[in-house]
Amino acid sequence: MRETPTGAAVMFNRLRIACLIFATLLTSAAGAEQFETFGDYTVHYSAFTTDFLSVDIAKSYGITRSKNRALLNISILKKVLGTTGTPVHARVNVTATNLHAQVRELNVRELAEPGAVYYLAELPVSHGETLTFNVEVTPGDDKTPYNFSFQQQFVTKY
Repeated sequence: MRETPTGAAVMFNRLRIACLIFATLLTSAAGAEQFETFGDYTVHYSAFTTDFLSVDIAKSYGITRSKNRALLNISILKKVLGTTGTPVHARVNVTATNLHAQVRELNVRELAEPGAVYYLAELPVSHGETLTFNVEVTPGDDKTPYNFSFQQQFVTKY
């Protein structure tokens, strides 16, 4: 018979998974830190194929692992003196445009864990496909949206 984990064990496991996904997201993609700064906010972002995620992490967060599926990850930190920043909730809208000018509006979902808030979107990609992501972020109760775009080419054949 399997024991039911205690509240502390469940919380520890969630924290461990959050740390693993954060580490995976930071080290996957191109390896370079990608971010934009808007006043008191720093928006970190990355996009990569979901086969970079471990089976456990993908399963825990309901992400489909595939070399033909991309994951966009966005997090917003408010600058706080003497720290790396405080995660904030935001309204996040994203479109992806391919080189044929076909536009896809992405379904962005929030993933909130203790000490972290991520905004994730999945989408299908083809080998060599280049997408331009147009991102609009409105942190917390701010009325002003911040916009930026970045381009990412996806390699699905290794």
